[in-house]
Amino acid sequence: MTTVTPRPRRATRPDRIGSGLPPDPRWYQDAVIYEVHVRAFLDSDGNGIGDFRGLTARLDYLRDLGVTAVWILPFYPSPGKDDGYDIADYTSVNPDYGTLADVRTFIREAHRRGLRVITELVCNHTSDQHPWFQRARRSAPGSPARDFYVWSDTPDRYRDARIIFKDFETSNWTWDAVADAYYWHRFYGHQPDLNFDNPRVHQAIFRVMDHWLDMGVDGLRLDAIPYLYEREGTNCENLPETHDFLKSLRAHIDERYADRMLLAEANQWPEEAVPYFGAGDECQMAFHFPVMPRMFMALRMEDRFPIVDILAQTPPIPESSQWALFLRNHDELTLEMVTDEERDYMYRVYADDPQARINLGIRRRLAPLLGNNRRRIELMNGLLFALPGTPVVYYGDEIGMGDNVYLGDRNGVRTPMQWGPDRNAGFSTANRQRLFLPVITDPEYHYEAVNVDAQLANPHSLLWWMRRLIALRKRHRAFGRGTIEFLHPENRKILAFIRRHEDEIILVVANLSRYSQWTHLDLSRFEGLVPIELFGSVEFPRISREPWMTSLGPHSFLWFRLTADPTSAAIETAAATGLPELAWNGDLASLLGAERSVATTEVVHRWMRRRRWFKGKARREKSVELVDTIPIADGVRQAVIALFEVAYTDGEPDLYAVPLVTRDEAEIERLLAETPQAAIARLSGPGRAPALLLDGTLVPAFSEALLGL
Repeated sequence: MTTVTPRPRRATRPDRIGSGLPPDPRWYQDAVIYEVHVRAFLDSDGNGIGDFRGLTARLDYLRDLGVTAVWILPFYPSPGKDDGYDIADYTSVNPDYGTLADVRTFIREAHRRGLRVITELVCNHTSDQHPWFQRARRSAPGSPARDFYVWSDTPDRYRDARIIFKDFETSNWTWDAVADAYYWHRFYGHQPDLNFDNPRVHQAIFRVMDHWLDMGVDGLRLDAIPYLYEREGTNCENLPETHDFLKSLRAHIDERYADRMLLAEANQWPEEAVPYFGAGDECQMAFHFPVMPRMFMALRMEDRFPIVDILAQTPPIPESSQWALFLRNHDELTLEMVTDEERDYMYRVYADDPQARINLGIRRRLAPLLGNNRRRIELMNGLLFALPGTPVVYYGDEIGMGDNVYLGDRNGVRTPMQWGPDRNAGFSTANRQRLFLPVITDPEYHYEAVNVDAQLANPHSLLWWMRRLIALRKRHRAFGRGTIEFLHPENRKILAFIRRHEDEIILVVANLSRYSQWTHLDLSRFEGLVPIELFGSVEFPRISREPWMTSLGPHSFLWFRLTADPTSAAIETAAATGLPELAWNGDLASLLGAERSVATTEVVHRWMRRRRWFKGKARREKSVELVDTIPIADGVRQAVIALFEVAYTDGEPDLYAVPLVTRDEAEIERLLAETPQAAIARLSGPGRAPALLLDGTLVPAFSEALLGL
């Protein structure tokens, strides 16, 4: 077994490099991730290809959607034969997408809005155009340069390894006339695999990783990580050497960087994917691939068994680890981790058109898969956000975008984002023939009907519903960090489970049937608690020793919080004594960004309820949301007017404009002595002097700046 040898290390830094966001080593457990391809989001220069400047310009849209992290697909120089996963240079930017300066600006602006940034570390293979491969094929056999890749004189080695892309490849070996040898590849023939038995490869990958982490990237998705090593007599997947390398990679990161995350793309059965967490010393996250097809199976079968069964097969994971869940992504709906019978069933019910099938999967977006049925789309997202793990939303699925299975490969699910009804769906001003892919013009999903502008104008649209769903999940840590316990009602069309974290108990009940259903649930151990439906803060009958009955409409779900005190469940108020504490990085904008806005909103709301001017004290509150901020920068340090919307179970919501300012340690004691009622929260963070969050109306400099606008 080869020992992993990273490059010689610099002296350990006294302080690990942070990302600039408030410290949170487990931020990924509470995250909502948005997956996007730079080239597909927004074209800023009219050349028909999306770029970093366009993506940066739409960061406010992502913040308002409520996501907390942006996962960017590969943006490196590439021949473009595999959507950028055929990388020709690991440390540069595809000129079609911008420059390194544009990437730095994007990361800085994302962090300013409280958004984490995740990108790709494709370390299994490169493009055959990469300088490493060009050098290797021309070098002598056995030389260090040649040994960057896996070579053979015969294509008969490692015969037990499966061919992954069966629709395109007949062998895992390809002959190279320049090298006069075969090279190994687990994917396309133009993507030669790196040789991880060569310590120089480890050193090169470490340098690549440092390059992007130094720039401020918060997380790295490790593409195709099970396939790093090859051994005769094995299927060349999940080998012990791979885990040794991951431990070394993780140790390298933990020594140098704070609050960074590794996400394993291991398309494996649960018992084979769990080892990628190690003992909490490998990847912090891993995709749970087998859950996704079984969610679609359960919906079509109208039976909870596929979901309950696969999660029952899933071993426990370390406390600091987390699964990543998704409904759709940039690839096909993979059916590798199902039985042959299950695969045939999925093809029959979800891909009757052979054009929708590719490799071992289905190349459709979420809305077309579900027949553009709004109830089904909501139900599947409700399950995605309630099951154990961090949800990943694929760009465009929040508005129900369609696809085009006739574009070839998996490009049908990678078309331009639909921003409006104007030319090219508002994606680009280029001649439509220059677009990297055509926009969707299918009558049912045409960009003139399905677009962001139209849905923002309609408060009952799917986009607004997704915003409310995301906001609700972020308010309850049980969804991200809690345990799960399935209930087993006699009605198999009902999926019910308990999520529990610390003193929070969440009950989820979903109807998988196309018809209305009722059920009895055994909740006797929660006798005396009252279920509060989370979307509307509606009280349901108190739980007793008798089976608790509920009914659900077709393809619907309910989230409940079980509480002994319905009033405190609707809105928790803080004690009047003492000041709460918020983590910050010295920038008020970070407190109001996507990642920290929930905690800040809760603290400010508690303070608001104790003010005489708060007029909703006698009403039952449903939710509080930070809807906008107005910076006040003229001569005032760290000041904004924050707009909070307080919604109630009955009647119209109230909108409050709350001036917020910060003051540093030198002024804290004086301010607390002179105007204690102005103090909202204490602010603290590593390497930051203590500060206060204050009511700006009681700070003279704020009033002067406001009058000067």
